[in-house]
Amino acid sequence: MDRQNLTLLTDLYELTMMQGYFKHEDQNKVVIFDAFFRSNPFGGGYSIMCGVEQLAKYISELHFSTQDIEYLRSLKIFEADFLDYLRDFRFTGDVWCIPEGSLIFPREPLVKVIAPIMQAQLVETAILNIINHQSLIATKAARICYAAKGDPIMEFGLRRAQGPDAGTYGARAAVIAGCAGTSNVLCGELFNVPVLGTHAHSWIMIFDSELEAFKTYAELYPTACTLLVDTYDTLKSGVPNAIRTFDYMKEKGLPLTNIGIRLDSGDLAYLSKKARKMLDDAGYPQAKIAASNDLDENLILSLKLQGAAINSWGVGTHLITAKDNPSFGGVYKLAAVCGKDGEFIPKIKLSENSEKVTNPGNKKIYRIYEKSTGKLRADLICMNDEVFTEDEPILLFDPVEPWKKTNLKPGEFTLRELMVPLFKNGECLYDFPETMELRRRCLAEQDTLWEESRRLANPHQVYVDLSQKLYDTKMRLLDEAHS
Repeated sequence: MDRQNLTLLTDLYELTMMQGYFKHEDQNKVVIFDAFFRSNPFGGGYSIMCGVEQLAKYISELHFSTQDIEYLRSLKIFEADFLDYLRDFRFTGDVWCIPEGSLIFPREPLVKVIAPIMQAQLVETAILNIINHQSLIATKAARICYAAKGDPIMEFGLRRAQGPDAGTYGARAAVIAGCAGTSNVLCGELFNVPVLGTHAHSWIMIFDSELEAFKTYAELYPTACTLLVDTYDTLKSGVPNAIRTFDYMKEKGLPLTNIGIRLDSGDLAYLSKKARKMLDDAGYPQAKIAASNDLDENLILSLKLQGAAINSWGVGTHLITAKDNPSFGGVYKLAAVCGKDGEFIPKIKLSENSEKVTNPGNKKIYRIYEKSTGKLRADLICMNDEVFTEDEPILLFDPVEPWKKTNLKPGEFTLRELMVPLFKNGECLYDFPETMELRRRCLAEQDTLWEESRRLANPHQVYVDLSQKLYDTKMRLLDEAHS
């Protein structure tokens, strides 16, 4: 994780294509690639953009070390002149992206790379690796936080993550999307996010009695005293001993402002309701009840509907591995090539599957909000030279069923251009905001969604429309290809 130079974090064919361009194409030919995805994971109505910070660092550090070049030479497929060219390789292009923590939707460009062909080709794999993984985990975390209805979610999946990078950057993504903190101490150090935790069953088992273990823990951590109560018997032993421990804290003059119990097995709805009554009857209504044990958004929502008396949730495996949808599905496609006159020539990829036909050209995105509510109305993808304002009407139409139209009148909507510059002529423009600031922005973004788009099952899909100019360009290229 401490190797910042990830230049060889790429698929071999990116390098073999680069050598082909070096031998047979103009090395300075500027192209545009778009990174986008085709459908929301988990059957959801939205996704969360994540990974921009690591992407910025990756591109900033792009260079082939002597060790890298000698390794490539050992493969015996790269010629000496190409390897010599790599010695001075740097990224000199432009990159635009949707800001980290933003809502994102299918088919719109998440990252736009405008660069000489060899540079734009090389960065494909790493861009997809970084954005796909972190956006996936952020989206899963957002769903879990939504199901919890304001209760804090602690991410603690490190031991089940697919390696240190996935565990650490995944934890950061989960916090950006709404988790209150993580158990991952390295993530806390690297990204200045809250680290949270209680204790394991082994803490209880190492002592002669459960009560002794609880009292010792309370003396060590009186301001963060959450006791794991299911080692032996939750209702007959764990909760009564937790109450005795809180009584002991009261006698010792220790603060009782942050006390609670954690349930990690059994019928969480039943046990939490019984435990709540026991704690309240003992005079500890402020004691929190946390729960863990293979939770996800669906189980949390179910427990909420059953009236479970849980107000804090620890979520591990299902979050950090995105267990029910383990890949994001982002792709990276050529959108335009710069002609001899300096103008970009739109390019389109065809497919037998309509959802795989790409949107051509140099594009940008406007996000449209309903003025009266502040809620997200639609995203409009248009050509980069198009300008839309709040003073003129906007016609929205479904690009698949274009007869479905909506005319927005001035005063009914507000606009925001979505993509921001990340690199300009190879210079990084990213300001590296604090992770907790990104979390605040992401929560505000999620509040712009209608509840119908946030529901976990069969959500309303947010409209992603094309401008008339982009739609006409796409239809023209389709007609030309078929003729």
